[in-house]
Amino acid sequence: MTSYIIRRIFQGIFVLILVTVFVFLIMRLLPGDPLQLFVGQGDTAAASKEELAALRQKYGLDKSLPMQYLDWISGVVRGNLGKSIFYQEDITDIITRRLPVTIHLGILSLIFGTFFGITFGIICAIRRGTWIDNIFTILANIGITVPSFWVGILLIYFLSLKLNLLPTYGYTSPFTNFSLSTKQLVMPVFCLSLFSIASLTRQTRSCMLEVVRQDYIRTAWSKGLRERVIIFRHAIKNALIPVVTQIGMQIGTIFGGSVLIETVFNIEGMGKLMAQAVFGHDYQIVQSGVLIIASTVVIANILIDISYGWFDPRIRYS
Repeated sequence: MTSYIIRRIFQGIFVLILVTVFVFLIMRLLPGDPLQLFVGQGDTAAASKEELAALRQKYGLDKSLPMQYLDWISGVVRGNLGKSIFYQEDITDIITRRLPVTIHLGILSLIFGTFFGITFGIICAIRRGTWIDNIFTILANIGITVPSFWVGILLIYFLSLKLNLLPTYGYTSPFTNFSLSTKQLVMPVFCLSLFSIASLTRQTRSCMLEVVRQDYIRTAWSKGLRERVIIFRHAIKNALIPVVTQIGMQIGTIFGGSVLIETVFNIEGMGKLMAQAVFGHDYQIVQSGVLIIASTVVIANILIDISYGWFDPRIRYS
């Protein structure tokens, strides 16, 4: 077990290195000069060559690409993510303010998506062929295909503008105003968890249908055990391994999808920060944001791989 964990950690580190190289090169290949964009925001439409040269030296953009990459990685290892060109602040301070907002949205979305997705999938499996199975299956197919940002726009139009039930945009910490925070989170959390609910419903239904056909389930029925005991004690645990894998994949989808949802609902989190940074060519912010999201996904996948042994004792790590 220990050797397996160590091997998975080294694999995760290798993946993160590849991610850093990929995002570093992609940002440099984008057309446009971040310093020209930054200078153009001021009162002066353009800057002299000497001023641009000084800015390039300040942000290390005058160095070769390999040296820029090494400077950034060495700073990340030391806990220094660099300084934003547009915000003129340390990126660590910016992320410290923005990341808790995205984590709050992501965790709530993951909890709701997992709970309702697995619940609906179990109901569809044990009531296969009934009207409730047909309805949930149709809704799940729609939920997988519909764009989350489009759903967010529709929710804003109907629930906020027409019915005036929920706030249109913004984020408030639950420690500041719990009631307002809850109202502001309803639509973003629903949009972020929509794909998870739909995909987990389909996955859980498929896995449960495969398990309930097994001999030991038929034996449990023949013994006269109650349906609740058969489902929760014998069927669910054996059907959850593919579902747990799906949950691990949803973590990346949720945190990646926050870029669109936070922009639609004007939430000052990491997603909106990265969207603004991409359009502004703020290299350091994009690189740091992608690194954080990639690290979250890698750690989640390692934990999920380790959890397989708990769900199925027959699994052994070597």
